[in-house]
Amino acid sequence: MNVLVIGCGRLGRRLAELLDHHGHDVAVVDSDADAFRMLEKDFNGMTVTGFPMDTKVLKNAGIESCDAVAVCTPDDNLNITISQIAKEFFGVRNVVARISDPAREKVFKRFGLKTVCHTKLAGDAMFTALTQPWDSKELTIGTATVAFHVKEADRSWYGLSLSQFPVKDGEQLFGLVHADGTMVLNTGRHDQLIGENDRLVFSNIID
Repeated sequence: MNVLVIGCGRLGRRLAELLDHHGHDVAVVDSDADAFRMLEKDFNGMTVTGFPMDTKVLKNAGIESCDAVAVCTPDDNLNITISQIAKEFFGVRNVVARISDPAREKVFKRFGLKTVCHTKLAGDAMFTALTQPWDSKELTIGTATVAFHVKEADRSWYGLSLSQFPVKDGEQLFGLVHADGTMVLNTGRHDQLIGENDRLVFSNIID
């Protein structure tokens, strides 16, 4: 995929490097040439210095042949303007813009633009960490997705070994977490016993 990243700050730089690592063709635009010095030394993408609202700068960066544009500057107003230029003037269908103010999401959606609000994402993550630390999690490796869920040990389970604990079909007992936060992986040993205040971690593959 041919991707144009607007803005070479922390977010834009991270995104450009990730895309480059995954084999995509990447071009980065920033008005400050010094910003490109922070890119990894083995970055294979193209860098273009210039004001990102300038259509000539965008053309020099290859926007006319882009499959996608990511607008990552710290200025919400600038981001919405550049996103509209990319979508309406250059006809790029896949445009994603960074926004800081969650209230502006409606404005972006009104123009048919996709957004990522880092303020909202960080707030949701902190809320979950504070109030729901044991929520279910999913991990995708290749095309396989594994779901993990946690249950607090029932009194009737105290003294049972992990290797002998009965599980449902398709489910595995991945391990347990002690009250002090340390984790024990289920290696099939008979001396791995469930105790008071332990939490059991179960896993299953999602089709």
